[in-house]
Amino acid sequence: MRFSFLKSCQAVALLGALAFGPSAMAQNAVFSDQQRQAIGEIVKDYLMKNPEVLQEVIGELEKRQAEAQRVVQAGALKETRQTLLNAPHSFIVGNPSGDVTLVEFFDYNCGYCKRALADVKTLVKGDPKLRVVLKDFPVLGPDSVEASRVALAARNQLSGDKLFDYHVKVMDSKGRVGAERALAVAKEMGLDVARLQKDMESADVRAALQENMGLGDKLGLTGTPAFIIGDEIIPGAVGLDPLKQVVANVRQCGKSNC
Repeated sequence: MRFSFLKSCQAVALLGALAFGPSAMAQNAVFSDQQRQAIGEIVKDYLMKNPEVLQEVIGELEKRQAEAQRVVQAGALKETRQTLLNAPHSFIVGNPSGDVTLVEFFDYNCGYCKRALADVKTLVKGDPKLRVVLKDFPVLGPDSVEASRVALAARNQLSGDKLFDYHVKVMDSKGRVGAERALAVAKEMGLDVARLQKDMESADVRAALQENMGLGDKLGLTGTPAFIIGDEIIPGAVGLDPLKQVVANVRQCGKSNC
């Protein structure tokens, strides 16, 4: 309700600018109280008689805001591309030398990330030329941060398919996932837990998390999962087919939409 109210207020302001023009709005300061009241009554009366106009204005406002966000994200993608694709501590799944790279920001306690995991596994299995970069982005609380710290530390003892197996087991865990569960999975897989507990406190792990969180902020990510491929940021668990299509497009023309 609050969101709709704010949108309506913004829309009314935009409607006023469209109706009276910039010069008239700039002269608002010289209007008398009576004139301002009269103008307000005219706008109110018009909107009451033509409420569909407000919906059109809100649509235009949302369109402009989306375009502004797209421009900002495009600049951020260009600025951060090297780190996104080739950070030294990146967790790479699939073909390390693949011709197309798909980046996923995830949280171990994100239900939609758990759903998207099946899509990622299918993509990797079915496309031998695909490179996937998985980035811990623990935005769902302290438990998520602890789970990511353990998982990042596990990379000192695991690599390749074994590391992906660990990631899948932690992601598939039932209930809330924190350090305890992430360490339990590591123990089940035969890792040195004492070393893991030491490594999860290391400067490298802290730096990796800080880097990922910084990337997410620059890119304007507001949740997980978030996929990045080519020139596009794809929020949410969109499903297998849309991801396959955008991979095919990038492979064909270098862009998410050919």
